[in-house]
Amino acid sequence: MNNADTQSDAEIILDVNNIEVIYDHVILVLKGVSLQVPKGGIVALLGANGAGKTTTLKAVSNLLQAERGEVTKGTIEFEGKQVQALSPNVLVRRGCIQVMEGRHCFEHLSIEENLLTGAFTRKDGKAAIRDDMEMVYNYFPRLRERKNSQAGYTSGGEQQMCAIGRALMSRPKMILLDEPSMGLAPQLVEEIFDIVQQLNHDTGVSFLLAEQNTNIALRYATYGYILESGRVVLDGSGEELRDNADVKEFYLGTGGEGRRSFRNVKHYKRRKRWLA
Repeated sequence: MNNADTQSDAEIILDVNNIEVIYDHVILVLKGVSLQVPKGGIVALLGANGAGKTTTLKAVSNLLQAERGEVTKGTIEFEGKQVQALSPNVLVRRGCIQVMEGRHCFEHLSIEENLLTGAFTRKDGKAAIRDDMEMVYNYFPRLRERKNSQAGYTSGGEQQMCAIGRALMSRPKMILLDEPSMGLAPQLVEEIFDIVQQLNHDTGVSFLLAEQNTNIALRYATYGYILESGRVVLDGSGEELRDNADVKEFYLGTGGEGRRSFRNVKHYKRRKRWLA
């Protein structure tokens, strides 16, 4: 299956083409990663811890420099224009924003003050910002209940909702969502993914989400990419990946004929797109 062929009929909002990322000038982390996000789509970036998911998101959002990383090869296009040389705040103004792993709320601020920080790039007036605040509260009723509470004293789920709501306040066209399920109870994870799906349906915001919980991600994603050791080793529609025998065994834990040893089984027949 070829990524370009399978999504060629959709308008592409994000096109990552054969990128290489190096940290500290010597550590090669991403090795020829290519992926696409269609406009209005939910795309999952899957893989174990350390596979390169977060690095891929930071390459897109231009947050690598803070960690002494850089994109040394390949291109990243957002809405048809190369963006790898832009600063993160310029990219936010263009409509692409990242929700970091671990939620990263401003703990000393209230929930509502956190949400307001998401609108710092906007210049469309207080009334428009208040309207969007109301929209966020409608999607996340818990935040309305806790809006005056100090964010550091709210639950992990409420902080994750706050982080997503803060991103929405920038009026994004695409949200990069890093490990939204991390550290949350299954019921809360389900609730947050339901809201992400509803936001996508109602507002047309595109999502690229990095997630270790392959099972839930593939229930909501229209398309998925699996990373191993900094390379894309498999991609396909959410349904195709859910039905793939290797994905079932190694990521969903529902393998077929009994337990098989990782030592004796080749995970995938890797298609080396990065050498093309």
